[in-house]
Amino acid sequence: TSPLTFRKLAGCTLFITGASRGIGKAIALKAAKDGANIVIAAKTAEPHPTLPGTIYTAAAEIEAAGGKALPCIVNVREEQQIINAVEKAVKTFGGIDILVNNASAISLTGTLETETKKVNLMMDVNVRGTYLTSKTCLPHLRKSRNPHILNLSPPMNMNPMWFKNHCAYTISKYGMSMCVLGMAEEFRGEVAVNALWPKTAIHTAAMDMLGGSGIEKQCRKTDILADAAYCILTKPKSFTGNFIIDEVLLREEGVKDFDVYAIAPG
Repeated sequence: TSPLTFRKLAGCTLFITGASRGIGKAIALKAAKDGANIVIAAKTAEPHPTLPGTIYTAAAEIEAAGGKALPCIVNVREEQQIINAVEKAVKTFGGIDILVNNASAISLTGTLETETKKVNLMMDVNVRGTYLTSKTCLPHLRKSRNPHILNLSPPMNMNPMWFKNHCAYTISKYGMSMCVLGMAEEFRGEVAVNALWPKTAIHTAAMDMLGGSGIEKQCRKTDILADAAYCILTKPKSFTGNFIIDEVLLREEGVKDFDVYAIAPG
């Protein structure tokens, strides 16, 4: 039988930042199929003019998929909103087993083109938001049987090519990766802390905004990250401190057909 036939996340509570759309929502829906509890910690409560989905539409999809949903208005720049959502999650579901730090801000701009407010946004959401959400969830994660933190961030490659075109963005995403490096060691034996990053571009509303029309032909579906995240989050907590590329992990898990993840087959 396929390893995905067992409902491994049934009854687990996942706290997912930025889960109202895109990659965060895909991870939430995958866990919901097992009967997991999902805390949707995202800031879109009212429909956005250009981006699809709110915390409430995501909650409806999660419940339709078989999970329980708790939509919480959370801007990860606001520490009190994080604290309030974590308290509400613990009160509602009795604890937190998994934290997925997915909320992210992006501006693929050069140093002179990146406005200060964009620099602040990326540092606040990506680095500080990830750090504070982890810090707030950790006391509850330590009480779980199989606790995990998963950051959607890249392996730290110091080749200048990853910095030269968008220095501020790379610094902010590597900040998330440094959280993995430090916290995996700090909480070794207690909480698994790992990073997940796609091999290819992933088709989301954010990608449409960045890449323009036709970009989706170069992308894979969010499902590939949801499947890879599921593999990580169902491993024992001894699996920690890893920087995982979605395709590499899925190949190791025996997946051979990657065309199913392509927006444009081939």
